[in-house]
Amino acid sequence: MSAAFQASALPADAIELGRVGEAWGIKGWVRIQPHSADTEALFATKDWYLQPPEPRFARGFSAFQGSVLSRVADIKVHADGVVARFEGMDDRNAAEALKGVRIHLPRSAFPATPEGEYYWVDLIGLQVFNREGVDLGVVRDLMPTGPTSVLVLEYPLVQDGVETLAERLIPFVSAYIDDVDRVARRITADWGVDY
Repeated sequence: MSAAFQASALPADAIELGRVGEAWGIKGWVRIQPHSADTEALFATKDWYLQPPEPRFARGFSAFQGSVLSRVADIKVHADGVVARFEGMDDRNAAEALKGVRIHLPRSAFPATPEGEYYWVDLIGLQVFNREGVDLGVVRDLMPTGPTSVLVLEYPLVQDGVETLAERLIPFVSAYIDDVDRVARRITADWGVDY
């Protein structure tokens, strides 16, 4: 294992924010493929937790095993993306060996959000109720649709005596979302069960 990596367990609040892409330049820089268009959290801390690529993409991967901690020496926005260089990584070959590596950061390291704004990860798993108190389902995902996002809810549906999981979509805009209570893990929405 390179001196650039220190074996370390993932923090309990670790969130996968992206992956390492192609090498960029000849001095150890890599392109970062963020999972979100908002890359602010990647710039919030210099300590990144890395994991090897998922097994189906890990053929020939040998840079390290298990979870490691690495310090980001430099990170910047370049053209339409983000590039970074890890401490102790100064050549293209080392950078190429990291392709597909998964990048995790502790949620506690994320910058604070303004009132009324949320990180997607904070909404996943919240229970959604309408104004009448009817359970609409659990947030399983968010779908970007241009200027707004849509909550993707999962709820049990019984048809012909068989229970399956169904999906409900609610635009995440103030016209439909009354309240987000992260502590109570609950969202209140102006939404009917038959919409």
